[in-house]
Amino acid sequence: PRVFDAFGVRGRLAGRGRVVSFAGNDYLGLSTHPAVRAAASAALARWGSGAGASRLVTGTRPVHEALEEALARWAGEEDAVVLPSGFAANLAVLGALGGEDVLICSDERNHASIVDGCRLSRAQVAVYPHGDLEALEARLGGHGGPAVVVSDTVFSMDGDWAPVEDLAECCRRHGALLVLDEAHGVLGPDPGAALEGVAHARVGTLSKHLGSQGGFVAGSRPLVDLVRNLGRSWIFTTALSPADAAAALAALEVLGSAEGQARRAALAERTGQLVAGLRALGLELPEAVGRSPIVPVVLGGRREAMAVAE
Repeated sequence: PRVFDAFGVRGRLAGRGRVVSFAGNDYLGLSTHPAVRAAASAALARWGSGAGASRLVTGTRPVHEALEEALARWAGEEDAVVLPSGFAANLAVLGALGGEDVLICSDERNHASIVDGCRLSRAQVAVYPHGDLEALEARLGGHGGPAVVVSDTVFSMDGDWAPVEDLAECCRRHGALLVLDEAHGVLGPDPGAALEGVAHARVGTLSKHLGSQGGFVAGSRPLVDLVRNLGRSWIFTTALSPADAAAALAALEVLGSAEGQARRAALAERTGQLVAGLRALGLELPEAVGRSPIVPVVLGGRREAMAVAE
């Protein structure tokens, strides 16, 4: 790892001197927002640097419950549970839903946390080709028991959007539960109305939208209670630090304000500028690039990529 001594995107990179980073995922720049830093500082003064225990022992602070209530409102769901990372959130929800008689269908380009959650779920796992709804239909149609479909809404390496409405309709037809990881969906898509009448869970991070640390699972109260009772990466780990929880709660308030809307609009505009500039240079970009702040430049093999990085 190269040490980056930075405040936000500007800082000193070991061996390079001063740089501006385009490689981070604090998409809206909220990690350095004055209100977010002030909230973290106040939490540090009140509760100390760590929670001191897992959530089910003595690790739950008032700020954890306040954050979970705010996240549930933000997602338009009945309840939410906060975990120390987005990776842990996927492990928890897929582990809670899995079992020997369960089929989990996963897009082949899903994030590593989903891949590992599927492996640890003890379920039957079917990996379908990227965005291939016919292949997904075939796998669900051939299974007689309970089924789960899991997908990123924005894929972390390609930046393209999942066909959320079609996935929801597919789950509706087959009686499957839909798990959506919205970690990178800061510019959309918003599953919203597509999830009406479909059993579902929504997974997110506190880092990419909110500039903090942690993850969450939101959904119906029975589903979230299931995660609290069976999600091993929630039960058997020390709680998210109070400072991180307070920072995320403050960032959520900013995100819901006019300033939050302006930051989203600025991100979309700058993403468009970057894509246009890269294409003007003749670089090869995937067709769907620009709908999210993930902008992959296709260079070829590993050697080409490492040479350009140097």
